[in-house]
Amino acid sequence: MNILLRGYRESDLSQMTEIWNEVVEEGIAFPQTDVLDASGAKAFFASQSHCGVAVDADSGTLAGLYILHPNNVGRCGHICNASYAVNSGLRGRHVGDKLVTDCMKQAKALGFRILQFNAVVKTNAAARRLYERLGFTQLGTIPGGFLMKNGTYEDICPYYHEL
Repeated sequence: MNILLRGYRESDLSQMTEIWNEVVEEGIAFPQTDVLDASGAKAFFASQSHCGVAVDADSGTLAGLYILHPNNVGRCGHICNASYAVNSGLRGRHVGDKLVTDCMKQAKALGFRILQFNAVVKTNAAARRLYERLGFTQLGTIPGGFLMKNGTYEDICPYYHEL
């Protein structure tokens, strides 16, 4: 698979929304509970500091995406936050690695100094391995910080990386 990373285009919105909503509906990684409709997706993605997409250059299919935005304001505005979504049919092919690496470059270019993940679900082993391999540091554990789709609570593990 030949992956091309770039900023999103309006023509990507349909595939981005499909991938994003799939992760929301799985209910095991994103804090959102409501899926995006077309107009909501357009506004949501446009409101980010940057949205990157991973495109299979051979087929034109979106392999994944990320959103990047400030984690806070003012004196903490140099810290950013991001979320990643990979097309379920293409997971396990290192798309997430490419998305996170590109996100880190974009965040630094935008002047952010730290990339922080507030709510990495403890059972999301693939994401946690990826972040640790890329040099992120776990800040601790928040017991029962994430409401799973099945109604149980799972711990969350905040991570950060200096850019």
